[in-house]
Amino acid sequence: MIKDNKTNSPDKKPLSALTPIEALYGRALPATRSGSLFNAFPYPTKISPEAIALFIATHTQPGDTIFDGFAGSGTTGLAALLCGNPPQKLRDEAQRLGLNVNWGTRNAVLYELGALGAFIARNLTSPPDPDIFRDAANELLANAEEVEGWMYSAKDPDGNDGIVRYIVWSDIFRCPVCRAEVSLWDACVHLDPASIGSEFQCPLCAHKCSVDKVERISETIRDEVLGQDRELRARRIARVFGITGKKTWSRPATSTDELLLKSVEREGIPEAVPCVAIPWGDLYRSGYHKGITHVHHFYTRRNLIVFARLWERTARYNRRLRDALRFWLLSYNASHATIMTRVVAKSGQKELVVTSAQPGVLYVSGLPVEKNLFAGLRRKLSTITEAFRVTYNQQGRIEVQQRSSCHVDLPDGSVDYVFTDPPFGGNIPYAEVNFINEAWLGCYTDRTEEVIISEHEQKALSEYQALLSSAFTEVHRILKHDGKATLVFHSASAEVWNSFQAAYTQTRFSVEHTSVLDKTQGSFKQVTTTGAVRGDPLLLLSKRPEDVPPTHSSVRSIIDQIEQQAEVMLDPVEQTAQRLYSRLVTHCLTNRQQVPLDAAAFYHLHGQCSPEVTVGARD
Repeated sequence: MIKDNKTNSPDKKPLSALTPIEALYGRALPATRSGSLFNAFPYPTKISPEAIALFIATHTQPGDTIFDGFAGSGTTGLAALLCGNPPQKLRDEAQRLGLNVNWGTRNAVLYELGALGAFIARNLTSPPDPDIFRDAANELLANAEEVEGWMYSAKDPDGNDGIVRYIVWSDIFRCPVCRAEVSLWDACVHLDPASIGSEFQCPLCAHKCSVDKVERISETIRDEVLGQDRELRARRIARVFGITGKKTWSRPATSTDELLLKSVEREGIPEAVPCVAIPWGDLYRSGYHKGITHVHHFYTRRNLIVFARLWERTARYNRRLRDALRFWLLSYNASHATIMTRVVAKSGQKELVVTSAQPGVLYVSGLPVEKNLFAGLRRKLSTITEAFRVTYNQQGRIEVQQRSSCHVDLPDGSVDYVFTDPPFGGNIPYAEVNFINEAWLGCYTDRTEEVIISEHEQKALSEYQALLSSAFTEVHRILKHDGKATLVFHSASAEVWNSFQAAYTQTRFSVEHTSVLDKTQGSFKQVTTTGAVRGDPLLLLSKRPEDVPPTHSSVRSIIDQIEQQAEVMLDPVEQTAQRLYSRLVTHCLTNRQQVPLDAAAFYHLHGQCSPEVTVGARD
């Protein structure tokens, strides 16, 4: 077996015999995707603040300063606040792991290039009084429902007055045989049990063929915001889901729904609606983005009007409360208020299940959903109020700056510890994903130094590595001589891993420990991308000189080693191909070797690698 100087095997000795660092990095650390702080605002690839708090508390002492140069939505700042007043569950988890931490107030400096991320971080780390916020939000909702509530009225199947919960719209096709206009719903959706087929079957002539071979119908409408006509996909209401009293119901579209839409058409578009062209980049798809050139095109007319009028009403409040109210509105906006909301078929369900927009992309399905914004915002309000209650008036200074981590305005050696989660190459173009919400804020991300691999931005692997190296150089400069930096990174690409490794080694960091952060639920791309990785590798870096010379080992021998270690740990997850790939990556980074395989290639070759294939040392 290959000797690995830095990979711990904690299962071979009791917790009491481990140092806190060994206990923290020795096993995959679970990071749940639950709790009010995590769920207050949807943001791609974020980590639970409770998990980060364990790292901060282990590596620092009360009064220390933590830095995060890729702060995202500010979870590192939230974690620093939790250290000052940790909930009992966090205390129990630290004790279970044998960390023996010294809880107390920490300070944090957060740099986030993105306008939306910085806005989220400021509101979560420095919220207004939660009770005053809740009362203002309820007042705003009550005023809005009194004026705009009729827009979500609906008749139930028995003709009684009810309220819309959500409406499923459907793209319209033209049957290639009888030339009839047919909705995607009628051609492909089945209920009880619910399913969405990939085969088109015309309900009139029974012709069958692949959905991909059927023409989608377009239509031209007048765009009042732009003052011109635009062509877009034709859509019709397919099914209405509502509630009458305490009884929920669903039914097909009726003439009353059409009459209500005509009434909505007569409502003017509020001035608050941003007339902003979308700077399309890597996420643009000519098919399902047909006709979507501006931000307001992501909304039905009804939801555009309701959301804009809610936004306008926030102007009545003072700055701090106004920002918190807009934080609340935006927390629901892109993921639930737009036509990116969708339905999916789940096994055993009679009806299709409504869900939010897919995180990390700007996908619009052929069955977009229009939700009742009042009902959704009311549900969201309790989560955000609870999150504000956790961080309100907490001790500790959290400074949030919207700026590039390539230029840090902090003195040399002024930071005790760094915890950061750098962008994962070309995995998610954050500025493009966040543009819809940023348009409402009227504040946008400067993409010049966005650390990303992007064909549209003309940033290849070399540009990505150069920007990452620049950020790590700043981290090295501001970190104290004996300070540590914990990096979380995720990629299914060997060349991205090797670029990441080159970036931190060129800036004179060395690896002390590695581990895996086990997110209990991955992001959309982490789950669906070919060769997806289970668990994000963790690296503990220090400024001390590298004491492990580069080594050469065969891929087969490394795989044998990590398989043996997985068996010792007695955890079925550790024996999955996805987790083994994460362990392969951490082994290579620990031993200063190039990562030899993409995740997809590793899964294909797992158990079949030729013994003579060799992992080369890093140049």
